[in-house]
Amino acid sequence: MAKKSIMGLREAAMAYRPSASGHLPDPVQHPSPAPSPAAAPTSVNPDDYSKPYCEFMTANPTIFHAVDSFTKQLESQGYKRLPERDTWKLERGGKYYTTRNASAFIAFAVGADYQAGNGMAIVAGHIDALTAKLKPVSKLPTKAGFVQLGVAPYAGALNETWWDRDLSIGGRVLVRDPATGKVESKLVKLDWPIARIPTLAPHFGAPSQGPFNKETQMVPVVGIDNSDLFAQQTPTSTPSYAPGTFAATQPSKLVKVISKELNITDPSTILNWELELYDSQPAQLGGLEKDLIFAGRIDDKLCCYAAQEALLASPSNTSPSSIKMVGMFDDEEIGSLLRQGARSNFMSSVMERITETFATPSNTYGPNLLAQTVANSFFVSSDVIHAVNPNFLNVYLENHAPRLNVGVAVSADSNGHMTTDSVSHAFIKRVAEKCGSTLQVFQIRNDSRSGGTIGPMTSSRIGMRAIDVGIPQLSMHSIRATTGSQDPGLGVKLFKGFFDYFEEIDREFVDF
Repeated sequence: MAKKSIMGLREAAMAYRPSASGHLPDPVQHPSPAPSPAAAPTSVNPDDYSKPYCEFMTANPTIFHAVDSFTKQLESQGYKRLPERDTWKLERGGKYYTTRNASAFIAFAVGADYQAGNGMAIVAGHIDALTAKLKPVSKLPTKAGFVQLGVAPYAGALNETWWDRDLSIGGRVLVRDPATGKVESKLVKLDWPIARIPTLAPHFGAPSQGPFNKETQMVPVVGIDNSDLFAQQTPTSTPSYAPGTFAATQPSKLVKVISKELNITDPSTILNWELELYDSQPAQLGGLEKDLIFAGRIDDKLCCYAAQEALLASPSNTSPSSIKMVGMFDDEEIGSLLRQGARSNFMSSVMERITETFATPSNTYGPNLLAQTVANSFFVSSDVIHAVNPNFLNVYLENHAPRLNVGVAVSADSNGHMTTDSVSHAFIKRVAEKCGSTLQVFQIRNDSRSGGTIGPMTSSRIGMRAIDVGIPQLSMHSIRATTGSQDPGLGVKLFKGFFDYFEEIDREFVDF
């Protein structure tokens, strides 16, 4: 870009810089060169994201795989990792990310003209999904010739949609290097189904109808062992592990398989693991015209995927006086209470460290500067929302029933389960107008129970203006769900528009 154009952008950016009172001044009135065609935000074609989204969902079945994939993608696009243990050194124009527990991360791009006290444009969601996790001691006695696996439901998993599914296993394994003593994290996912929760045939009458006990009647089968019937024969060779080791508390054949997958020669070096079951069927396009997506774990990797792609697609010459940020948190499905959840200090600490880094002697770091940053920021809480189900139209409010392949829905709730208010709704409408997106709206009926998101907890903890939005999906909390083939890209389009036009629209809302 020509030097004159750069100066024009910088002057416009300084007009955006907050005053000492925390309010944004009116834009400076002076001639500025017209932006070149290259400076205008590029449009998003929603169809471009259908197949890549399916590929991402199939390749990353667990939260650890998803975070690993997202952060590697960030690094490939020039983002630098910031360990929380280190002192951060940030630069204007820099791109960074930080992780917590390898199951949550925050990424941000610093505008070339960012000043401490300016706002942050944030899109965040949760990356965890309903699943069944292995118990600390997952080895169970063989019953009637079947080897079973001790698992516990995470959130609402092990519901009726988990019966008779081809389940595989994946997650992270903590291994100590015997040479250095250092503990390392290794990701594993088996590429074939290893477990199944069998239903009882309806011929057995009432016992097959439920309700079912998740502890005793939904225990996955992982193999066969009929050695008790052939006591005289040499039992099948099964490895045994030294008492007191972690491996000794797990099914020996599972330890053997995991060790082989990770090239671990001494299973006693496995200190622990966090493994979970997941539906092994790949995500794929469906419908007569392939206008649907069928996948597991859509909630809420769908909105997280859209947020990440929007951040990467938003050019650095848009909103250059701000921070563009995405956050993806763990544990939302169980209350967000752990250190990697949205109720923790993860996002607030990142905002504090950014503000402190860019503070100056004339604009010193402290409560005043931090509060100014928060007041100038805007938070988009993104979590999937209920698409209208044609077989249950009576449970939806008229004019509040989002459709697939139309656009992101604003999520509202009169009892504060969503953080949307009139100001934030008006703000996101302006974003939609600027980027050519269509907004829908969802609110639950008065005689139904609303779900929750990270929106209220995050906005109340930090104090930012905020809105809840969601990409529509069918079959929420099922092991398999459905969204529209264009919906991932429609999410990218709106979130990119939010990043691109944040400063311009925020000037319209200077009194809020």
